[in-house]
Amino acid sequence: MNKNYLFKFLLLLIPVSAFLFMASSGGRQDGRSGSPGDGGNTCAQCHNGGNLNASVEITTNIPVTGYLLNTDYTINVNTTSDSNTHGFQIAAENSGANKIGTFVAGDGSRVANNRVTHSRPSNTGDWSFTWRSPATDEGRVTFYTAVNAANGNGRAFDNADQTVTATTQLSSLSISDAQRLEFSTFPNPASDNISLQLPTGTNSAKVEFYDAVGRLALTSNISNENNSIDVNSLAKGIYLLKVATTDKIGTQRFVKN
Repeated sequence: MNKNYLFKFLLLLIPVSAFLFMASSGGRQDGRSGSPGDGGNTCAQCHNGGNLNASVEITTNIPVTGYLLNTDYTINVNTTSDSNTHGFQIAAENSGANKIGTFVAGDGSRVANNRVTHSRPSNTGDWSFTWRSPATDEGRVTFYTAVNAANGNGRAFDNADQTVTATTQLSSLSISDAQRLEFSTFPNPASDNISLQLPTGTNSAKVEFYDAVGRLALTSNISNENNSIDVNSLAKGIYLLKVATTDKIGTQRFVKN
């Protein structure tokens, strides 16, 4: 009788195991990003023990100076491994381990409970999607991702897969009204020179131009007497223009023709 029950139990395990594998092949609904808000959980509980030379990194077009509020940014998860079958999940959290911003899925991915996960296994382990920053200042954001590099045999519990993680942390550019520097720039767009008009009572400021990937491209100092900046050295494109005094800071979007 016991053998009969054992046989029935094993038969039941077959479709259950198949269901679990198929569900994971389209990404997980629960938190597996490795973030504090997800309890540090990843897919390593089932996918571990292997060595497929896997590594992963997160890249974004958020400037190193920080993200603007209610703004769309591109997030990339890029994997290197000996595998041709990958899955992933990513989350964005503040210092309180709260999910912040919203995700828009890209090709081969989907949104699951304010995280992004794969919608189908990826050969390359590379995904690109959109993160919209929060509309109110929620502080520094950290992106957490966990990638599973599978050995491709279709089994989830054979200790031959490898799970790797990565994080990247970025500040917010949001500032209080008391710290915000209001200024005007003209002309904008421009190709040769621009002039910055500082508010009354502000005599001088430091000006920095950051390109689309957050690299500092040009620095200048201005005053009420000399408020012109030569932008000929800048390549054509869109820049974040940052103007700072000793106690205030302001930013604008600048276009170089």
